[in-house]
Amino acid sequence: MTAPVVIVGTGLAGYNLAREFRKLDGETPLLLVTADDGRSYSKPMLSTGFAKNKDADGLSMAEPGAMAEQLKAEVRTHTRISGIDPGHKRLWIGEEQVPYRDLILAWGAQTVQVPVEGDAGEAIFPINDLEDYARFRAAAAGKQRVLILGAGLIGCEFANDMSLGGFEVELVAPCEQVMPTLLHPAAAAAVQAGLEGLGVRFHLGPVLTRLERVGNGLQAHLSDGTLIPCDLVVSAVGLRPRIDLAAAAGLQVNRGVVVDRQLRTSHDNIFALGDCAEVDGLNLLYVMPLMTCARALAQTLAGNPTAVAYGPMPVTVKTPACPLVVSPPPHGREGNWHVEGQGLDLKVLCHDTDGNLLGYALTGSAVMEKLALNRQLPALMA
Repeated sequence: MTAPVVIVGTGLAGYNLAREFRKLDGETPLLLVTADDGRSYSKPMLSTGFAKNKDADGLSMAEPGAMAEQLKAEVRTHTRISGIDPGHKRLWIGEEQVPYRDLILAWGAQTVQVPVEGDAGEAIFPINDLEDYARFRAAAAGKQRVLILGAGLIGCEFANDMSLGGFEVELVAPCEQVMPTLLHPAAAAAVQAGLEGLGVRFHLGPVLTRLERVGNGLQAHLSDGTLIPCDLVVSAVGLRPRIDLAAAAGLQVNRGVVVDRQLRTSHDNIFALGDCAEVDGLNLLYVMPLMTCARALAQTLAGNPTAVAYGPMPVTVKTPACPLVVSPPPHGREGNWHVEGQGLDLKVLCHDTDGNLLGYALTGSAVMEKLALNRQLPALMA
């Protein structure tokens, strides 16, 4: 019996790779293993659910049974891998050993959790998958006041979404601006102003040190002495690629699972893509590079070795209070920034000394210029 191609993870990376592979190979046995319930959904939609008044079922696109049928695959849900044995091309699920022809790690990233004192730790909710979202929706029913930890892309998207969903939102983060690793300060100020226009209140600089129950609600203590009454807390302080099982199996890891341009790890028959993978030094936690990797890896798995290439990879941030598209300059390329526009409508461009466009941040109505600017951008990984 032919050993299956095994994909660990049924998020966007796992299911999209399976779809692309099945376009090229309809016969090789295919097994998908996931620690969650295996429903197909788009993770970026998790931060749009309150504005659209959609619960977890409303964001789900297909049940695991339907996905198994569509992909001619076996989908094993609520199943955790306990170990990988690259030398014998098998993985372990508890005491059960599962052989593989090729193994693909698409198990994503885990939320960073910060220690907080007090008696209300269970009221802090990370939202990293559909099951997390379902738990949070249930907890948020009938509540009004939400505290968001983190001013990165996800924190800002949730601030916008929950404001539109009728919640009072306060946001705390130990930085001077929103999205500090992604945005020029001028663009960050525009996004913050847009969110403040919805009523979001920002506390940039301090951190949450203590969360305790007071009556029917909560009280958040910040490091600068501020007290914020709230009903529940969203933790959006960042993601860390899952690498522990890969490291234990002897695979090379850095920030993520290290892979080459064919997405191959340091073991020939093991590959990685999506949030857990570090591709030629780049760990990009966005949809566009994930889809590019899925198409390339499907070719390799089907017998046509294909190196992945990243063109420009602009990121659209879901903050309709101040629309935002950003394309940071390629790593290691320095340039000069120039700000045009006013209010929420800014065009922030980065050029090198020869006048070539390296990156941009577009806010408000300026996002309409993204297609023209994308044609001028350099490839992230040619």
